[in-house]
Amino acid sequence: MHYEPGPPLPDPDLTIPKFFLARCAERGDRTAMRVKELGLYHDISWRQYADNVRKTAMGLVALGLQPGEMVACIGENRPEWLYTDLGAMAAGGVSVGIYTTNAPEEVGYILKHSEARIYVVEDEEQLDKALKVRHECPRLEKIVVMDPEGLRNFHDPMVMYFSDLLALGEEYDREHPEEFQRRLDCRKGDDVALLIYTSGTTGPPKGAMISHRNVLWTTASVIVPFDLSEEDEVISFLPLAHIAERMLSIYIPMRVGYRVNFVESTDTITDNMVEISPTFMLSVPRIWEKYNAAILIKMKDATLAKRLAFGAAMAIGRRYAAARLDGQRKVPLWLKALFHLAHFTVMRPLKKRLGFERLKMPVSAAAPISPDVLRFYHALGLPLRQLYGQTEGTGPTTCHRGDIIDPENTGPPIPGVQVRIAEDGEILVKGPNVFLGYYKNPEATAETIVDGWLHSGDVGELDERGFLKITDRKKDLIITSGGKNIAPQYIENKLKFSPYINDAVVIGDGRKYITALIFIDEDNVVKFAQENKVQFDTFASLTRAPEVIKLIAREVDKVNQTLARVEQIKRFRLLPKKLIAEDGEVTPTMKLKRKYINEAYADLIEEMYRGGK
Repeated sequence: MHYEPGPPLPDPDLTIPKFFLARCAERGDRTAMRVKELGLYHDISWRQYADNVRKTAMGLVALGLQPGEMVACIGENRPEWLYTDLGAMAAGGVSVGIYTTNAPEEVGYILKHSEARIYVVEDEEQLDKALKVRHECPRLEKIVVMDPEGLRNFHDPMVMYFSDLLALGEEYDREHPEEFQRRLDCRKGDDVALLIYTSGTTGPPKGAMISHRNVLWTTASVIVPFDLSEEDEVISFLPLAHIAERMLSIYIPMRVGYRVNFVESTDTITDNMVEISPTFMLSVPRIWEKYNAAILIKMKDATLAKRLAFGAAMAIGRRYAAARLDGQRKVPLWLKALFHLAHFTVMRPLKKRLGFERLKMPVSAAAPISPDVLRFYHALGLPLRQLYGQTEGTGPTTCHRGDIIDPENTGPPIPGVQVRIAEDGEILVKGPNVFLGYYKNPEATAETIVDGWLHSGDVGELDERGFLKITDRKKDLIITSGGKNIAPQYIENKLKFSPYINDAVVIGDGRKYITALIFIDEDNVVKFAQENKVQFDTFASLTRAPEVIKLIAREVDKVNQTLARVEQIKRFRLLPKKLIAEDGEVTPTMKLKRKYINEAYADLIEEMYRGGK
């Protein structure tokens, strides 16, 4: 078992807001974050950041928040989300994040289960959800709206605006000057700081209780593999309700001091990437896959000269990446020279157009990424690495570091974390990053934490270096009727490398052979259809077009050639709809709900097995 000593445990009295305020005092007028408004980026200093967190905290206290009580927040990434998160903790409360894609019923479940006293919502859309379910939440007393647009004539005694909350906090602070410090001192490092609800792929979401110590210790440990400094810049665009973005946008920057830039909206991410050109980017595999597909499709439409130049540069890049990644050996001087030439003439201009020019630390997290996708980015000159972790481990467990990046695994444990493999292959984790348990669910807590070891629910292997390879989710492993064990995620990742496939569900548990349900990539398949004069009028009709089915069949055949016979996909069906979180097919972090899809498309699955093969 690989183990590297980690940072010392934080002082028992140290909490997230205490640590935050100390760092703000050190940094003063340096820029903490930037927000784009009316076409211009506006700086917010660490001093202003701290001031707004204090006002938010005192506003929550003025509304009656007591130590240990919950403050929930829903909204896209913006400074008010951060003020709410840290302000809730500074007031002695617990911060609860909710995904913007959650349906009203899911919002109501979390508000009721967490017993949130105050709910901060972004806009009219999220307010509407709250108003629909507030009668189910007897503990809910106040709803605070960040963006008042469209609500000028709306009045409700339960609803107020964020600007009014800040004004209320400022006034309360003047009248009770000692209360802020008293609230800071009422919480300890082992108290609950965050309640993060898991995605709920197998049932209702569970509230993971994460302590102040969990967060502070993990941020100290993770800066070793990340190699970050205060000169770095990130873009905040993944959901802040998720532990990954919360660490990236709030907790790691308070330790390191780098700048956080907020995108204007989810529709402008690619434009904002070019404007900011971040140095550090952590994203989910789906985003990296989308960029990969976009580059390949764009190159198909380029001039002959550009296609030839890109093809030659990629051939050199792939050979260079293979030497670095698969061989882990010294790259010959001639290959280095060719790679630098290809990078200067082809790859560098391409990266500049994507906003990747300064990107020195690209990280893929939240789910395993296809080794082929990872190799593609290394061929481009982007050292993409994998991070493995989960909410219950406060984010990271293992991560590639330095130049030692193996596409087939997720690297060694972060310093101070132990990882071992149980007899049944399950990954077990131990360290100060392991959460306190599930809120109001001692049974699930007892099943998940045994003798201090977090049972991850994932299956994997450790190599002789201590590098962890993720095989699949324990509950998702397929055992065919012939007794063969198959990891569906491995096959699905290979399928998703195709620019025409958005996602896939591999099926075969208890069956004679493997099949797949496939979600097409709408943009790229529509483009293919237009170029090849394929007739369609709706998304569903596009998936039924014979030419599209043949296109995907060719992509499946390519994958089958790389698989063992028992793993090969014998039949597939294209699903006639898009993946939308609101429809319940994917989690807010875009992980497929395998159980739901198996149930929703049971007839389609049976059709693939009817008559055998």
